[in-house]
Amino acid sequence: MDLANTSSQEGEPKGGVLAHLERLEARSRKKFEEPQGTPAAESALRSKILQLRRLRDQLRAAVERHGARVEASAEPDQALQDSEQALERKREDVKAILQAYRFTGLSGKLTSRGVCVCIQTAFQGNLLDSYFVDLVIQKPLRIHHHSVPVFIPLEEIAAKSLQTDLRHFLFSLCEHLNAYAGRKYQADRLQSDFAAFLAGPLQRNALCNLLSFTYKAEPGGQAFPFCARLLYKDLTVTLPTDVSVTYEGTDTPSPSWEEQRASHEHLLRTKPLHHVFAAFARGEERLELRLAY
Repeated sequence: MDLANTSSQEGEPKGGVLAHLERLEARSRKKFEEPQGTPAAESALRSKILQLRRLRDQLRAAVERHGARVEASAEPDQALQDSEQALERKREDVKAILQAYRFTGLSGKLTSRGVCVCIQTAFQGNLLDSYFVDLVIQKPLRIHHHSVPVFIPLEEIAAKSLQTDLRHFLFSLCEHLNAYAGRKYQADRLQSDFAAFLAGPLQRNALCNLLSFTYKAEPGGQAFPFCARLLYKDLTVTLPTDVSVTYEGTDTPSPSWEEQRASHEHLLRTKPLHHVFAAFARGEERLELRLAY
């Protein structure tokens, strides 16, 4: 029997192409099971069945591949949308931080990559050096370039909080830069304004967290000089954590000398360096000590 005529007699196929192929296969199988007229007819029918099966399998595979592509394309689109929303929130967070800290020396502007933050350092009302950090707002956040001195532990600060708390990262970096600028400012003032008190060069490292110098309490005086060593263990402070003042003379120090040495140690530990020498210049170190206690 002619399959095309059978299809036209049954009318328009229902259930789609796959269902139609399955119906044709069932009919062919039924016809195959019925007594056939000749071996040639049986062979032709068997070939037709195999051809229909292959076509059915090809269509099923094509449908499965199409469904897989649709699912795969939907997931990256959603991930991209979520990522873009997260980056936009991060940009808004940066803008809010800059607005909140605009009176504390922290400012910045948005760039095509993210934001460029400027940190203006100061000490006791004196504006000092400024530094910038160019941030790329992406996942993960990264520093594109910066002007932070190499001895400031920028990588360590970034590793602790850049990815988790941008506000804390900027605050911590400001602390380190302001403390360094404050220590450097004090050392510069000692060298420039009170050089007459120094009995030798002021020695300091790049971070200005270790200072050592020899000085006299009276400029041009005949008294033996003192040796001072100031150590700033905490890199976010402008006052030393450890102070040592020793006597450089060979004679046995008198009780009055010991009292003076102790007062110097206390002043150097509690007041900015140039303020201490300003008190020396006014002859007020003893008065300063009495007021402190």
